[in-house]
Amino acid sequence: MRMILLGVGTAVPDADRDYTHMVWKAPDGAVLIDAGGGTYQRLLRAGVNPHDLRALILTHSHVDHVNGLPGLLFSLKLSGYNRRLVIYGNAPTLTAAQRIVEAFDLGEYQPDVDWTPIEAGDEIVFDGAAYRIRTAPTVHSRPCLALRFDSDDGRALVYSADTEPCDAVRNLAHGASVLIHEATTPEPFPGHTSPYQAGEVAAAAGVARLVLVHYSPRWTMSADRAIAETRAAGFTGEVEIGREFASYALPPVQ
Repeated sequence: MRMILLGVGTAVPDADRDYTHMVWKAPDGAVLIDAGGGTYQRLLRAGVNPHDLRALILTHSHVDHVNGLPGLLFSLKLSGYNRRLVIYGNAPTLTAAQRIVEAFDLGEYQPDVDWTPIEAGDEIVFDGAAYRIRTAPTVHSRPCLALRFDSDDGRALVYSADTEPCDAVRNLAHGASVLIHEATTPEPFPGHTSPYQAGEVAAAAGVARLVLVHYSPRWTMSADRAIAETRAAGFTGEVEIGREFASYALPPVQ
């Protein structure tokens, strides 16, 4: 089981960084986290068959996290996807996503979709899966959900989604093997996190590995400085800038 980054940039993409979104790949199928661009093609480039998608989780309704949804549904249908796609999200996010899809008037050119509301604190469990997904609220300008993927053998990977540092995300990340955390701004800013603050969160949560996403060397800071900032905040584990199509597997149980 592993998370593959499909995009790692901010709401203003760089030449080599698209909007931040990712896919969880497991033996029982794939779970897409947000749909922030040419998602169908990015799944292919990541070595994931789009027809293996069993679900999509929308963390929140900002355009850089949902703008690829109509195109994804269109391409899935045209390519012969014949499953019902479950789309999870909090109620306001799903309402916005449904309006976006309706505006494209896809008609018959979209697969069947189960729009499934979830709230912070809920769990998502799939039949036959060796993991479960837990959610927590973030502190952002729109209702947003952070996600924790817990394997049956006790390993965990956490994605902060868009947030400023908060207890809910810090607690969700406690003891995780991998924390994928946003690092958008050079200084503290409402609704977002700086690299220094991401380092503080990772240190307080006791995670083994920190991956910075929703990041831009132009709008945030240089990669070297961002990593140095996490160190200055007290994080001593592995840290890196997320790269598009990088893959983060849960480490073996010790």
